[in-house]
Amino acid sequence: MTQRYKLTIEYDGTPFVGWQRQANGLSVQEAIETAIERVSGEQRVVHGAGRTDAGVHARGQVAHVDLARDWRGDRLRDALNAHLKPAPIAITSAEKVSTDFEARFSAVARHYVYRILNRRAPPTLERDHVWHIARALDAPAMHGAAQCLIGKHDFSTFRAAECQANSPVRTLDRLDVVRVDDRIEIHASARSFLHHQIRSIVGSLEHVGSGKWSAAALKDARDARDRTRCGTVAPARGLFLVRVDY
Repeated sequence: MTQRYKLTIEYDGTPFVGWQRQANGLSVQEAIETAIERVSGEQRVVHGAGRTDAGVHARGQVAHVDLARDWRGDRLRDALNAHLKPAPIAITSAEKVSTDFEARFSAVARHYVYRILNRRAPPTLERDHVWHIARALDAPAMHGAAQCLIGKHDFSTFRAAECQANSPVRTLDRLDVVRVDDRIEIHASARSFLHHQIRSIVGSLEHVGSGKWSAAALKDARDARDRTRCGTVAPARGLFLVRVDY
């Protein structure tokens, strides 16, 4: 008999090859699974809500794991954090859930934010956590153009060539572009996303903000359903998984 636990996780993706365990380097998943083995003596698979790419960060990644021991949530959290050091990963909460809870498949919405530092001077403290763009961007124009992507569409243009999803059709519930001083944030929400979808959209919105594309050009790129019509794919370092809803 095992108990299922829901873990909420924060991490800096800079030193990792991504969420998913891989042969070419340390992943967030592997680091947490190693901590779990040290704490419990059990070799367990940690199932994440989203497979973030190398360099992508999280404030609210969610995962589940089954353990034989009945842990109090706060004690499991603290024990895992002790064994995760010095990796930039923190379990912010651990709680008991029913066995029908699935971190990936039970999710009803995923929320991401992409952060751009829009100023002449380069970043120092946040250089691994923003996309630095020195030329001025028109955030209201980016927001206005982005609204054509809201709703259910074929997002083939904004899908990585290696994407393994069965269908390029997704329903985008939110895509807001907001400027605060010299920072631009792109907030995106959907039940699920295609591989590189957000970064592809952000790179295309940058073309709008810089004046290279009009809003109509973004819509034309969407309707083309052609990967070659996508703008530059934004770097991973500006992307954060902020919350998963159930």
